[in-house]
Amino acid sequence: MTTTPDTPDRPRSAAEVNEEIRALWLRTGGYLRPEQHLEYEKLVAEWAEATSASASEHSPAL
Repeated sequence: MTTTPDTPDRPRSAAEVNEEIRALWLRTGGYLRPEQHLEYEKLVAEWAEATSASASEHSPAL
């Protein structure tokens, strides 16, 4: 079961999403069933978006 909120008040940080990814791998013992693999793919996409957003926030203005 994922802890991802259905309607988040704010986007989660890359660290928060990474923590959930790690928890998923620990819960499954490193083996993902098809439905868990879909959850993993969603989490990785969310992590990538959070990482990108974080990088753009820290970029110097031109």
